[in-house]
Amino acid sequence: MSQDQIFRIILIAGSLIIFPIAFYHRLKSQATGEKLDRRQEGLFILFTLRPIGIAGMLGLIAYMVNPPSMAWASVNLPDWLRWSGVALGAAAGGLLTWTLHSLGKNLTDTVVTRKEHTLVITGPYRRVRHPFYDSVALSVLANSLAAANWFLLLTGAWVLALILVRTRKEEELLAARFGDAYRAYREQTGRFLPRMRTRQPGA
Repeated sequence: MSQDQIFRIILIAGSLIIFPIAFYHRLKSQATGEKLDRRQEGLFILFTLRPIGIAGMLGLIAYMVNPPSMAWASVNLPDWLRWSGVALGAAAGGLLTWTLHSLGKNLTDTVVTRKEHTLVITGPYRRVRHPFYDSVALSVLANSLAAANWFLLLTGAWVLALILVRTRKEEELLAARFGDAYRAYREQTGRFLPRMRTRQPGA
């Protein structure tokens, strides 16, 4: 069995584990049947984020189903770097599962909160405000390295850039919804990375 086949099997196995978990939590969050106004993201984000994300996902699926179909975007990477991608993928899967469990029914795919939305500050949210996006970033890098494919990296980086832009609007709406509670939480946490705590004078 070639190294390419090994990495392909690993990506398939990881997807078969993570996709059902993500689908379950997405289905659970949709139980209210509530309609969300995605237009609040802004028209540019609305019409670019998901199509690019779908393109990247289709590229990943194409690689897993028929690697030669994505050979035009392959790059020559050393095996140790591709195995690093596998390790990152495991970390991404763990973080994503933890995040989805912490979010519960608060999960949405847009910046709008639900009517019964609660401010989640437990689990990975104790340290960072957007661990879901962290898991997406790790997944993009992991899949790109394991598959040794620049198209996956390019589409993933584009999606992350759009998410970064969208996050500002998301935090504005959260502050408007939860007021001082969210502003205090924002002061204590980092957006994507844990905030370094500084020792207070006299402490």
